[in-house]
Amino acid sequence: MAIILARADASPAIGTGHVMRCLAVAEALRDDGHEVVFAAVESTPAIDRRLDSEGFRRIAIAGPVGEAADLAATRSALRREHCAAVMLDGYRFGEAYRAGVQAAGLRVLAWDDLGDGTPLHADAVVNAAPQAHRLPYDRMAPGALLLLGPGYAPLRREVRLAARAGRAGIAERPVLLLTFGGSDPLGLTGPVLAALEAVRPEGCRLVAVVGGSNPRAAELAALGDTFGSGVAVHVDCPRMGAVMAEAGLAVSAGGGTMGELAALAVPTLLVVTADNQAAASAEAATLGWCEAVDARAGDAVPAIVTAALALWKDGKRRERMAGAAAALPLDGEGAGRIARALMTARLHHAHPQAYRQAPQG
Repeated sequence: MAIILARADASPAIGTGHVMRCLAVAEALRDDGHEVVFAAVESTPAIDRRLDSEGFRRIAIAGPVGEAADLAATRSALRREHCAAVMLDGYRFGEAYRAGVQAAGLRVLAWDDLGDGTPLHADAVVNAAPQAHRLPYDRMAPGALLLLGPGYAPLRREVRLAARAGRAGIAERPVLLLTFGGSDPLGLTGPVLAALEAVRPEGCRLVAVVGGSNPRAAELAALGDTFGSGVAVHVDCPRMGAVMAEAGLAVSAGGGTMGELAALAVPTLLVVTADNQAAASAEAATLGWCEAVDARAGDAVPAIVTAALALWKDGKRRERMAGAAAALPLDGEGAGRIARALMTARLHHAHPQAYRQAPQG
């Protein structure tokens, strides 16, 4: 058995995606007999409850995130826990921080969504976006094992199980699902839900899933209670895979949920809520299973509602979108592939090797 440290933060401002995709890989690592310890400077009560309920240990790290105290505390935790590897997931870990973690002499897996040229100092790099193979990882992490493309989308167990079940046709999925991530930093859930309820087509059920780290969770639950039986608001939903599988259309933030919705063949309107989502959302839209709307500037609610209604009313188009999703090279086993790669990656800073991309089989 090896011990792996997952260094990732969560907050209402940055969301919960960094921790949740580490959680998917942690599940796979535990299935293989390893132990994962989560370390964070910032977290939320909902994330803490989730990790506790899953049986993972948590460590509080001194902050601020990415600065000297964080690095010192993280390196101390790696020594104290006798870790064999570390997963780094966050945008505030600069080059000096990453180099300092790598200098500890254990395997380093870096999650990356940007491909902006910043050295990653990693033995393995994960980016599940469709365009990831075009990014300059040969320069950002020379010699690293590259885990790129949809085959490495890290799906949590509940989503993997739902993906293995038979898929109902679009006509048998009466739910229009709204999900803007663990914390919905732009506060889109309430305005979009209210606007869609005002024009909701006959036979369409609206389901909004609100992350437990959303500071407006109680307010949104109360809003849902003011609507009729055709609208439901779920806070910190424990059965997200099943809820997604019932959706004939999803309106979702363009983050890690993308891979989950694609694996379940859910036609999707991706809403770009952060800069790191833009490239992957645009690329995903070219594959035919989704459309994208940019919500980073101005009031995007009218555009979101207009696009969602147009898709809902065009059942044949949504059938084609579902077919395009089902054809993607996304079999739901990405978390397991990442887990196995992490435990077999060579320390490239100690043992230089040629640039290579890992197979997805």
